[in-house]
Amino acid sequence: MARLRGALPAPRHVLAAAMPHQIVGETPAQFIRIPSRLSFWLNDVDGDCVTAEEAFVKACHKPEIFITDATVQSWAEARGVLNAAFLPDVLWMMHKHGFYQNGHFYDNGGPSSVDWTNKAVLENAIWTGPVKIGVAADQFENVVPVPPMNGWFATGFTKDWKEDHCTSLCGFGSFAWLAEQLGSTVPVELDGATSGLAMFTWSSIGIIDWPSMQAVTGEAWVRNPSTVVK
Repeated sequence: MARLRGALPAPRHVLAAAMPHQIVGETPAQFIRIPSRLSFWLNDVDGDCVTAEEAFVKACHKPEIFITDATVQSWAEARGVLNAAFLPDVLWMMHKHGFYQNGHFYDNGGPSSVDWTNKAVLENAIWTGPVKIGVAADQFENVVPVPPMNGWFATGFTKDWKEDHCTSLCGFGSFAWLAEQLGSTVPVELDGATSGLAMFTWSSIGIIDWPSMQAVTGEAWVRNPSTVVK
């Protein structure tokens, strides 16, 4: 089973000009979104990870919205982002004209950048999000299972600046709590009290520790709101 990528690092001037996310409301101590149905959304056959993440966000909506592969393909092909895309480009495309399916447009609100090195800011953004991030994916190849299964763990990652993949952060809490929500268990060599983040990629949701996330992340974005139904 192929697991493709397709993210291009956003130009530094785009990141510098972006409106930063500001904390809103009172962030809960732990939180997660787990759609009842996940998919690769073609990221096993095309380098459309940036668009696939958008489909995942729609699945996180209440009530859930499952975007089909055909909708993902037609949307991405029409905009030239089926194989490789900049994260902010797709965010703004989705803001203007989102997925069209079953007589509705499923858009995004306008995007804001997120300081992924600030725990309070990132957790608040995830709570209002999910949060779209650009990562270097090499080390994920060793931890995300084939075939896809929720509850994998990503720890001990080393610094890697080669951003080439887009994933989504959809939760936060202790390893033990996140594993329970995802139907898995904490490996014996890990401390269940460790703070972690829930991450979607390649048709699964796993758990990554904070140092590993920061070691491979190159940018982060949140939409306000995440889904607009028209």
